[in-house]
Amino acid sequence: MNDTFSLYRQAFASRMLLGTARYNSPRILQQAVEAAQPAMLTVSVRRQTQAGQTDSGQPFWQLLQTLGVPLLPNTAGCHSVQEAITTAEMARELFDTPLIKLEVIGDDDTLQPDPFGLVEAAAYLVKAGFKVLPYCTDDLVLCRRLLDAGCEVLMPWAAPIGTGQGPRNPGALQTLRQRFADVPLIVDAGLGLPSHAAQVMEWGFDGVLLNTAVARAVDPVRMAGAFAAGVRAGRDAWLAGPMPAQLQAAPSTPVLGTPFWHQQPAQPSLAEVRAWP
Repeated sequence: MNDTFSLYRQAFASRMLLGTARYNSPRILQQAVEAAQPAMLTVSVRRQTQAGQTDSGQPFWQLLQTLGVPLLPNTAGCHSVQEAITTAEMARELFDTPLIKLEVIGDDDTLQPDPFGLVEAAAYLVKAGFKVLPYCTDDLVLCRRLLDAGCEVLMPWAAPIGTGQGPRNPGALQTLRQRFADVPLIVDAGLGLPSHAAQVMEWGFDGVLLNTAVARAVDPVRMAGAFAAGVRAGRDAWLAGPMPAQLQAAPSTPVLGTPFWHQQPAQPSLAEVRAWP
């Protein structure tokens, strides 16, 4: 079966995207990337300067180049449309890619995206030739507006960034999957365990993006590998076609042909129950 993961007509071997922030050392980041084998690495433009000229940015920039993984710059930390647009334009010049993970934050406590600013910025960037991957909530109408603006990929959250809570609103996420069956959907933010990643992949999502759950684990390298395995398991389960859940038990071994037949005892009548002492 052909199960290609494609974003903006670019194919990837993995369905896991990995962030590059908050690791304790560049060495741990490198080992986590090697364990996860992600499709792309997200990188904040704010951590870089043009061509990595500063002493603080040069080693990190060199490390990204040696990893050999496609980069997805993002507009992390932007709180206004203009700030996000300016950051995206810087990213395109610095990383020589039209791909951009678009973030326009509307609330400092929850880091929830600003839905109005997000749509406005997305529409501008699409017209400017960017391939936009918007970080959004699981709101159906917002997602439709982003598609109308020209986005070909959506990145709804499972829970607020960095919380590790897992999917807080399964119904909304599953509704998005059903309503936008042909749109690549990547769950971004809020996943804390490999089982969370497997769960959303079992629902038919196309990929996940992780950062904090890996970077802040006691053993980030092992956790990166565990998440990669969870993503693959969830995708395989979706393709295999999970059995439907049911309320009544069903024997896994057929009873026909068994040497003994156990007849179920007759249920007492209501009159017999009432007559019990």
